[in-house]
Amino acid sequence: MHGFTLMNMWGSMSWPVRGISLFMLVLSLWSLFVIVERWIVFRRGIRQSYSYVIALRDYLSKRKVDDALKAARVHHGSPIDKVVESGLMAYKSGREALENEGPEDVGEFDLVDSVNRALERVKERETAGLRKGLGGLATVASIAPFIGLLGTVIGIISSFNLLSEGGTIDVIGPGIAEALVSTAFGLLVAIPAAMGFNYYTGRVENIVVDMNDVASEFIDYVLKEGRV
Repeated sequence: MHGFTLMNMWGSMSWPVRGISLFMLVLSLWSLFVIVERWIVFRRGIRQSYSYVIALRDYLSKRKVDDALKAARVHHGSPIDKVVESGLMAYKSGREALENEGPEDVGEFDLVDSVNRALERVKERETAGLRKGLGGLATVASIAPFIGLLGTVIGIISSFNLLSEGGTIDVIGPGIAEALVSTAFGLLVAIPAAMGFNYYTGRVENIVVDMNDVASEFIDYVLKEGRV
């Protein structure tokens, strides 16, 4: 049984299968990096978003726009904070234009529309940032089983060649094991990538909902307070 250790199987592998195994190892390490990196980003962002949203509601209820803007710049690790910051800056600059120049001087300028467009631009950018690496995880989850299957086919072909030459189980056994290990390796790479993709896709959708909710609340504030 000692002949079926991983080291012995590696030594008996053909170079094409070794190359496939090394490639899947690279995919596995990259997937692990993305999963851990996204976990850190999402954890930090959600924690900062929660504390900022509470502070934002308090500032806006007291009409402290400058304080809300300063707080957004402090809590800059969250996509929600960045979205609100863009809206606050558009609101502040729009109010200053209306107050200093007057509604007649700024023409058809609509403060609510200006704030809404600022919010939408940043929401699109932040949503794209949240999805960083997820497309790669989906690709790894899709192709890794097929790459493993390719190694399986090569291993089986090698085993049949040895069998046709009169090889015994001791001779063809490593080739069969090589084929099975390649399949298993492909699945081991694909499963975490698929789980990570599905999990983080759900998290992105939840954060997008939160961004929309907070942006909508801010637009309500602008509608009530922003017209001169």
